[in-house]
Amino acid sequence: MRAITFQGIEELAYEDVPEPGIVEDSDVIVRVTAAGICGSDLHPYFGREVGLDVGTVMGHEPLGEVVEVGSAVRAFAAGARVVAPFTTNCGACFYCRVGLTARCTSGQLFGWVEEGRGLHGGQAEYVRVPHADATLVAVPEGLDEAVALLSGDILSTASFGADIARVSDGDVVVVVGCGPVGLLGILAAFDRGAHAVVAVDRVSSRLDMATSFGALAVHVDSEGEPRAVVDAQTEGRGADAAIEAVGNASATRLAADLLRPGGRIGALGVHTEPHLALSPGELYDLNLSYAAGRCPARRYMPTSLDLALREQERIATMISHRLPLADGVEAYRRFAAREPGWNKVVLLP
Repeated sequence: MRAITFQGIEELAYEDVPEPGIVEDSDVIVRVTAAGICGSDLHPYFGREVGLDVGTVMGHEPLGEVVEVGSAVRAFAAGARVVAPFTTNCGACFYCRVGLTARCTSGQLFGWVEEGRGLHGGQAEYVRVPHADATLVAVPEGLDEAVALLSGDILSTASFGADIARVSDGDVVVVVGCGPVGLLGILAAFDRGAHAVVAVDRVSSRLDMATSFGALAVHVDSEGEPRAVVDAQTEGRGADAAIEAVGNASATRLAADLLRPGGRIGALGVHTEPHLALSPGELYDLNLSYAAGRCPARRYMPTSLDLALREQERIATMISHRLPLADGVEAYRRFAAREPGWNKVVLLP
């Protein structure tokens, strides 16, 4: 089969690889019909996360049709349209039982093989899905595949960010970073009753999209303006909550600077810097709350798919490119360069 594979820092290939097969009796094989390129894919691409084996099939956002079923699988049969979260989960361990499915004791991240161990990703014609009964979710009728795909990662992640930032009725919320996760964070905040959302980025096309999602969009480099816009909405107090969707120290710093005393930060960006940009003293002196972590996407997927059905038309506008799998290597290059107009990219094997 054909797949996008990791070859080294900023080097991918579109090449033939072996088709996956059933390994455990709880596996299924899915023929992939849509696979997302995610901002998190750029961490190994740029070498910010290391250890990925050369030849690993990339991608952790697969959707498609079940074509082969292990003997222990009960929930799905061949022909089922399914979407997967970015990690597999068994559904039975302590972490799965308490809803922290992303920390399943036998879970694996799609698209991460290190020293020969791990799970190949979904930017391919076929993908193996372990723990299929607990991991996969059926795609609702009438939902566009590219939109449904987002429930397995970024739409659920955005909802998780709104929850760990404790967004509630009447809040003024800051979203730092208007990439795909940040844009969906705007929807998630409004879905939880936010009065206003102030979205901050430096890419004009992303700010335009944030405006179309209902946010007050502000360029990060406009001196003093992000705080001025927040203050105008809060009688000068600062925002109640912030969703940080970038993953670097400056984004953390900005989120904190825009909050009122007692404000809450929900950090969704994958941080690779060695230290938190905020000191313990700052958290203490302003009574700030900081929450972070990998989204338990499987737990969120049913409600994410419901939100996707309600907001399908608006969510679809942020999918900037639907491309053949063969165009994946070039799509990575342009997405990684943040070229104007390259927002959410979906590959169509």
